[in-house]
Amino acid sequence: MIISQKIFDNMLLEDLQLVLKVAEFRSITAAATQLDMRTATASAALKRVESALGVELFTRTTRNLRLSSAGEKYIPQCEQALLMLDQAKQNMKDDLDIVDGELRIALSSDLGRNLAISWLDEFMETYPEVSLKTNITDSNIDFYRDSVDIALRYGSPSDANLYGFKICTVPTLLCATQDYLDTHGTPEHPHELVTHNGLFYQLYDITHDNWTFTHSSTGAEYKIKMNGNRASNDGDLVRRWCVAGKGLAVKSCLDMSADLLSGRVFSIMPEFKPRSTELWLIFPSRQSITPAARLLRDSFKEKSVAILNQLIDKGILDKSVLA
Repeated sequence: MIISQKIFDNMLLEDLQLVLKVAEFRSITAAATQLDMRTATASAALKRVESALGVELFTRTTRNLRLSSAGEKYIPQCEQALLMLDQAKQNMKDDLDIVDGELRIALSSDLGRNLAISWLDEFMETYPEVSLKTNITDSNIDFYRDSVDIALRYGSPSDANLYGFKICTVPTLLCATQDYLDTHGTPEHPHELVTHNGLFYQLYDITHDNWTFTHSSTGAEYKIKMNGNRASNDGDLVRRWCVAGKGLAVKSCLDMSADLLSGRVFSIMPEFKPRSTELWLIFPSRQSITPAARLLRDSFKEKSVAILNQLIDKGILDKSVLA
C-alpha cells in the first residue's frame, strides 16, 4: 500500500505519531500515556487515520491488539515519512542556526541535583527557546518507557543500539570527613577498611559493598568486603551521609567535588585508587542528536573539565585524568 500525497496531507502529524506509538506498544492506552493524552483522544486519532486510509491498521481482540496485514505495510512507510519530515525540519534549523525544542533528559540523583541542573539553567539562559523536562533517578533508564531523549550517565552505553558522546573520565575516590577520621582513625591500606563503617549504594536489591582498589605504583589489586550500617538507592543520600561523618564512601569525584574543594570531606588512601568510570551523554537514536543536544554536550564537557582542573589544582587529582 502506497500512501498518496492527498491522504498524507489530510492527516495530522500528531495522529501519525500516535499510530506509530500504538504499533510500538500494541496498546492504545500505553501509547496515550507515552504521549501524555487521554485514551479517548488517542482512539479518535487512530480512527481518523484508518478512515483516511480506508483500512484497519490493527486487529483488535478483547485481550490484545496486533497489526493487520495492511498495518504491516503501512507502518514502515509512516515511519519513513515522519523521519523525512523531521530531517527536513532539522536541516532547516541547522541552516538557520536555530536552537530550540524540548530537552527531555535523565540525570542521576547526585550529579543531577548538585551540578547538572545548574549547568542546564545556564544553558537555557543562553538559548531561551529551549525548554526542559528532567527525570532524576539512579535506576536504569528505558528511553521509551520513561519518555526521555537524552541521559547523562556514568559508564559507556552497553546497548549497541544506543548512541553516545563521552564527556570525560571520572575517577572515583574514597572519601570521609575529618571528624570521622579523628574518631575512627585514618586507614592507610585497604586491609584496614574492614574495621570502618561503609556507606553503600544499592540498586535492585544489590548492595555495592565489595570495594576494589588498585595500588597506583605496583598495580596490585585489593578486593575488600566492607561492613556498614547505611545503604541507599539514592547516590545523593550516600554523599550526604558521608558529609555528615557517618562513614566512608566511594564516590565519583564530580559528585563530591564541592565537598572536596571546600574541605568538608577529604580523599583518603590516595595511592590506592578505586575503579574510575566515565561520564557519557547517551541517546536512543541518531535522530535524537539535535543541534541543541550537541551544544549541550559541548557545555557539559566544558563544565566537567573545569571541575576536574580545580581538583587537579587542589592536588586531589592527577593531571593524567585529562589525558
